[in-house]
Amino acid sequence: MKKRNLTACLGAAASVILLGASLVVTYPNEYKMIRQFGEIVRVVETPGVSFKIPFLQTGTSIPRALQIYDIPQSDVITKDKKTMIADAFVLWEISDPVLFTRHLNGQIAQAQSRISASVFSSMKSVISNMDQAEIIENRDGKLALDIRSNIGDSLDGYGIRVMAVETKSLDMPDDNKQSVYDRMISERNNIAASYTAQGNSSAQKIKNDTTKEVSVMKSKAAAEAERIRAEGEAQYMQILSGAYNDASKADFYNFVRSLDAAKTSLKSGNNTLILDKTSPIVQIFYGY
Repeated sequence: MKKRNLTACLGAAASVILLGASLVVTYPNEYKMIRQFGEIVRVVETPGVSFKIPFLQTGTSIPRALQIYDIPQSDVITKDKKTMIADAFVLWEISDPVLFTRHLNGQIAQAQSRISASVFSSMKSVISNMDQAEIIENRDGKLALDIRSNIGDSLDGYGIRVMAVETKSLDMPDDNKQSVYDRMISERNNIAASYTAQGNSSAQKIKNDTTKEVSVMKSKAAAEAERIRAEGEAQYMQILSGAYNDASKADFYNFVRSLDAAKTSLKSGNNTLILDKTSPIVQIFYGY
C-alpha cells in the first residue's frame, strides 16, 4: 500500500514537473523565442500560455515595446568647417525577433551599439552637407527627418526599425557661439532692410499711381466743367439772340447787358462810371 502511494506521489510530481517544463507564458509587449538545440524553431507573439517540448526546448523573452536610446554626445563638423556638439536620442523597436536574436544574440546593449554607430554616421553625413547657420535654423524638424532618411533600412538586417531620431541639443563650442550669433543677426538685419526697401518702393509706386489717377480725374472734371460752361454760354447767347429778335423783350435784355458791363467795369478797381446818354441805365434815371 505504501509502495503504491509512493509511486502515485512520484508520478504526480513527475507530471507537475513535466507540465511546468512544457508551459510557455508570453506577456504583453514581448516576444517568446522557442529554441531547440540552440536553433530558433518558433516565435510566440500572442500573449498567453502555449506549450513546448519539455527539456528539449527552451523559451527566452525579447522586448516588443518601443525602445528609447539616449545616444552619447558627439562632435560633428559642418560644411563650413565648424564644430558642433550633437546630443540626440532614438526611438526604435525590434521588427524581426529572429534576426535580432540571430545577429545580436537578443541583447539590447548590442542593439544600442549598432544604433549608435548608424545614427552617428548618418548625423555626420547630413551635417557635413549643411552650413552651421542652416543647421541652427533647421534643428527643430528638417534635420531630424534628414538624419532618419539617411539611416534608411541599414538596420533592417539586425531586426531593428528606427522610428525617429530627435536632437535634444545641437550646440556650438563656447569659443565660436558669439561670432555665429553676430553673423546671423547681421544677415537678419540685411533681410529686414531688403524687405523695407521693397516696401518703400511699392509704397512710392502706389503713391505715384494714385497721383496720376487724381490728375487724370481732375483733367476730366475740368474738361467736363468747361464743356458745361460752354454749353451754358451757348444757351445764354441763344436766349439773348432770341430776346433781341423779340421787340417786347429787347429793352429788358439791353438793360441787363448794360448792368453786366457796369458791374465788370467796377470790378477793375475804378469807382467812377461814365455812361453815355443813350445807355439804358441813364435812360431809366432820366425817365426816357
